[in-house]
Amino acid sequence: MKEFNVTGNCVPDLHYMVDTSDKIEQIVKMVNKRQYFTINRARQYGKTTTLGLLEKTLETHYRVARISFENLDEEDFATAGDFCETFIDLVAAALETTGIDKDKLKEWQNSTPDRFSKLSKCITNLCEGDKVVLIIDEVDRTSNNRVFLKFLSTLRSKFLARNEGKDTTFHSVILAGVTDIKNLKLMMTVAGNYTPRENEGKNNSPWNIAADFDVDLSFSPAGIATMLQQYEDDHQTDMDIMELSQEIYRYTRGYPFLVSRICQCIDGKLDRAWTLGGVQAAVKVLLEERNTLFDDMSKNFENNPELYDFAYAVLIDGEVRPFTIDDPYVNFGVMLGYFRNNNGQVAIANRVFEIRMTNYFIMRNIRTKKQIKNVVKSEIIKDNKFNMQLCLEKFAIHYKELYNPKEDAKFVERHGRMVFLSYLKPLINGYGFYHIESGLTDYRRMDIVVDYGTDQFIIELKLWSGDSDHDKAYTQLLGYMDSKNAAEGYLLTFDFRQDVNKQRKAEWVILDGKRIFDVVV
Repeated sequence: MKEFNVTGNCVPDLHYMVDTSDKIEQIVKMVNKRQYFTINRARQYGKTTTLGLLEKTLETHYRVARISFENLDEEDFATAGDFCETFIDLVAAALETTGIDKDKLKEWQNSTPDRFSKLSKCITNLCEGDKVVLIIDEVDRTSNNRVFLKFLSTLRSKFLARNEGKDTTFHSVILAGVTDIKNLKLMMTVAGNYTPRENEGKNNSPWNIAADFDVDLSFSPAGIATMLQQYEDDHQTDMDIMELSQEIYRYTRGYPFLVSRICQCIDGKLDRAWTLGGVQAAVKVLLEERNTLFDDMSKNFENNPELYDFAYAVLIDGEVRPFTIDDPYVNFGVMLGYFRNNNGQVAIANRVFEIRMTNYFIMRNIRTKKQIKNVVKSEIIKDNKFNMQLCLEKFAIHYKELYNPKEDAKFVERHGRMVFLSYLKPLINGYGFYHIESGLTDYRRMDIVVDYGTDQFIIELKLWSGDSDHDKAYTQLLGYMDSKNAAEGYLLTFDFRQDVNKQRKAEWVILDGKRIFDVVV
């Protein structure tokens, strides 16, 4: 019986998989055009599985040499000779079952090039009369290696000569990894691992021959449905396939690992609860676990404080950052899979990442000098029901006790959202979760959706900027409530006016037949 898989590559006979045949066909067309290109996507984005499926498709028309640099050591890249020897061995092993001429393969195996000019001749002899496609996975494991740059230069020279009819080389070359190889020399130069020669620009890429790779490897709702249909055919759960596909996509935006992990949790941990509630429960499991993807996220933020600040500004502060791929932090965040282009602005890639990042920011939030900690959870949660009205009333009381309008105004204006999120998280932890609607976030407002059991609460956080603007907040919140089919909403406003006589309030307001609990602190 098949199962959902999130470790290693997926195999059609063993695992439930999204039908990606349309994506594979797009890549095959690039190979048919003899293009060289890079598949650079974030960790656990299905690259290795894609390469496996691609190899199976190509092998009927090409000799496919699919190799990986994953398990190579620094010694394999110590000198040109060391690299050539390793490369010869890897390609020879990959070609053994492709039906290539045995004498030609033996000649390749017995060759001992100690420099790239000799390797170039070996490649010519290997590819003479055969269409050989070279696929290298985990290619960025060599991201600090000068020898690999020279190898890329060799492939580039042969590619250009081939196009002029002066040489024979690989029909197509595909490099797969997280890092965009086009930027390899620049990254090495900035890191101090490479010094360009005189008249050699650090931006001159040895891989500038590569065609743009625009194939979307994320899973669409329709794609997710193909995987759920396979499961339904085996188990007859009577699930609503399209509804669940849309819900899974709503949290993941088709990030392959997240999609498969949610399905795996429903199947293995949640008694096959293929319902909307089951998807939410699976998201809770996912958010509370440690895995390689989330561990990498924490490490990347720890090791790159500028990236941390950038993501914090976008997600928590609601700063509008233009999506400019030339911006090093935008480019880095996209490469890691954390950012996406939302109508020309930077947004967090998906809802799961929004929640996980927010939890991480709360954990790291040493700037919140005063924490609201003395709230009794049992008062707010009774019979597994969350009392959002009481939650906000308690927040208003303790906020007033802790924060002085004159002393703390600047601090809370900058970090008030984090004060509230730090207060909310432990109350719902383990039973519910919240996410920030980053597409609706700006400097003056933030929309938060809290899911607790079967209940959903919509909260808008707002900075006070006058009575008319407060009325506008009602309209904004009502519009968002309509989009969620919600009859009740909550408005929490931070008021930084120094007037000690200003009126605080916590009251229900009825507008257009809907109720809004309006709290001003």
